[in-house]
Amino acid sequence: MSGKANEPMLTAGLDVGSSSVKLALIRDQGNVGCEVLHVVYERLRRRDPSELTGSLYAEGLAAAGLRPDQVGYVATTGEGEQITFRTGHFYGMTTHARGAILVEPEARAVLDVGALHARAVIIDERAKVLGSRMTSQCASGSGQFLESICRYLGVTLEDIGPLSLQADAPEACSSICAVLAETDVINMVSRGVTAPNIIKGIHQSMAGRFLKLLTSLGARGVVMVTGGLAADVGLVATLREAADESDAGIEIRTHERSIYAGALGAALWGAFRARKLASKGLALEPGGPA
Repeated sequence: MSGKANEPMLTAGLDVGSSSVKLALIRDQGNVGCEVLHVVYERLRRRDPSELTGSLYAEGLAAAGLRPDQVGYVATTGEGEQITFRTGHFYGMTTHARGAILVEPEARAVLDVGALHARAVIIDERAKVLGSRMTSQCASGSGQFLESICRYLGVTLEDIGPLSLQADAPEACSSICAVLAETDVINMVSRGVTAPNIIKGIHQSMAGRFLKLLTSLGARGVVMVTGGLAADVGLVATLREAADESDAGIEIRTHERSIYAGALGAALWGAFRARKLASKGLALEPGGPA
């Protein structure tokens, strides 16, 4: 492996979460930039995370027409430390920051909304983390909470965003505790409140908490939403509404690759580390463990 700054290098990023695994394969050229070759994600659905990650990686390489020995660094993030074929592991806050800057160079803050928590991160133009804050695990602002509400309402997680956009009279929902929020939903259903209005009310509750998280850190300018719930169009729309109403100087943005920010950032940090090691004459085994 060469240590030349602009020589193309293939790297992989694997973001192993509590509900899904995301893969990103990139061709990095150092200071010149990078090309995203392939991205894909798969929900765990009670499967073993290590087995799913391994099969997703193999399928991703095949789809991109690559061999394992061509990959210069396999980087994991999230809960990926248990992946045996990884080269190295990176903290989720830094990978989401780097991935956010890749898809939206104007981003100066990241709101990573995943299955178990939401995390706000302040960054600079180089993706350096300047500060962060996270919601508590028991809060009613997570992907798993939304999944449980979906099961109760008889809708899919993919339906929840479009349904929220159809609301005409959102019903307020508890923003303190997931258990209390679920009780609220049960009462709403018994009163005949429609699914769109229930979901929109939940999104409003979540958006209010996320906005407080961002403003408490002093976030300003473009905020990039990442993580699995970045694909929830209803939540993103409600976040934008809350930001506009608050006059906090925050602009909420997403990208078609927002959910892959962690995997993309891991792949980029992997390339950076590989080049550093190569410049010191410490070559790594391509596509294998360190």
